[in-house]
Amino acid sequence: MPDHQTVDLLVIGAGMAGLTAGARAVRNGLSVVVVEIGDDVGGSARYAGYAWTAPSHEEMERHNPGGDASLKCALVDRFQDGINWIRSTGVEAKDAQPILGFGQGHQFDTNHYVDTCRRIIVEAGGELLLTTDTERLLVENGAVAGAELVTSDGTRRQVRATSTLLATGGFQGDVDLRNELVHPHADRMELRSNPHSRGAGYRLATAAGASTGLPGAGFYGHLIPSGIPFADPSDFVDLSLYYSEHALLFNLLGERFTDETLGDHLTTMALMEQPENRELLIADARVFRDWVVGSYVEGAVAVDKFALAGKRGGRVGFAEELDELVYLPEEWGYDGSAVRAAVERFNARTAAGEDPAPGRRLDRLPLDEPPYYVVEAVPAITFPFHGVRIDDRARVRGEDGEPIEGLLAAGSDTGGLWYRAYAGGIASALVFGLTAAGTATLRAASHGQAGRGRHGRPDAHSGRVGSSTPGRHGNDRP
Repeated sequence: MPDHQTVDLLVIGAGMAGLTAGARAVRNGLSVVVVEIGDDVGGSARYAGYAWTAPSHEEMERHNPGGDASLKCALVDRFQDGINWIRSTGVEAKDAQPILGFGQGHQFDTNHYVDTCRRIIVEAGGELLLTTDTERLLVENGAVAGAELVTSDGTRRQVRATSTLLATGGFQGDVDLRNELVHPHADRMELRSNPHSRGAGYRLATAAGASTGLPGAGFYGHLIPSGIPFADPSDFVDLSLYYSEHALLFNLLGERFTDETLGDHLTTMALMEQPENRELLIADARVFRDWVVGSYVEGAVAVDKFALAGKRGGRVGFAEELDELVYLPEEWGYDGSAVRAAVERFNARTAAGEDPAPGRRLDRLPLDEPPYYVVEAVPAITFPFHGVRIDDRARVRGEDGEPIEGLLAAGSDTGGLWYRAYAGGIASALVFGLTAAGTATLRAASHGQAGRGRHGRPDAHSGRVGSSTPGRHGNDRP
């Protein structure tokens, strides 16, 4: 193994964004090295199953008004190209279906996809370095020219690169960064992602002069039953209480504090502002029948999350009638009488066609069909919305707003796209991973260095910035 080399693209992080960029880059004819701190590729993408986002600029603006306009437009405009790219690798992406009431997406086997991208990279002559840390970026005259790596046995290695992509998956694995940049109590949250995303990309970028997203941007996560640690990655889905958008949520004061119907992922952020960051989730027989034991999206495996929470030792309760809510266990810390009265007020107003307070935009039916199912819920984090600022070509912005030469970022290392809103992390990683590969291809060509990979010259069409239409090296399918 050489202790130094020069390539067209160095990718730091082998998750959805990094592997997508690496695979696309080698198909474009670039020489590529991919570095991963873990002992396998895939990152948190291995726990996903859909690529989805808002289907139009209007829907994106409606649900994510605070996000960066250029990044929002790029995500919407390039999403279908991203799905075409997945299909070009030989991985099936199913027909579009509704997601979260406003989005549109495609189910696909993310494990098959990341393993396929790895194979594409390696078979094209690219190099994959596992259990390898990135100690620092090489910065020369204000431009990033690669990085210095440290392998698991302590060997140092320098890789010089025309373009360097940061795709380490965010900083959710580092509680200090979470507390500083997400919320002062963010350390209380369970980690709903791979454990290797600990802010490497964020630290490398800021050390090189990168600007970062707005404070208070929030995070993506879901509500989970309290007192149940994740045992394995399957819990990330099985324990997530997606159906909370059809239930009622009460804080420790026995008050509703948000419009639950906006989505479990948004309620999770709202809960961080409530006492002790915990709540009671209450569903009636209708919600249980239609949502708790049903599939959250078409094709997903249905799990009785209430039964699972009880089996795993969570705080759950069952009331044959609404009046039985007064018998909530005292040690839970909730006033059962206040909770019962709040449910009664909600039911009376919605049954009369009046607006409850807080409002209820979507499911406005009363919860008046006993029995009642109660779960104490807490927030869990998947990734933060704060991160490194990029432009719509995936170039990292410096503190002056201008791109830092040679430095790219994609996926959950980036900030600015989402501001207390969310419409698809896998989609973002896919689209901006492909965008980064296109930008790296043009940069390599402009430096007269493209074509050092086994495929020869880059394809002029597939190397367009912002395009992710499969190039001639792919097994293209409509």
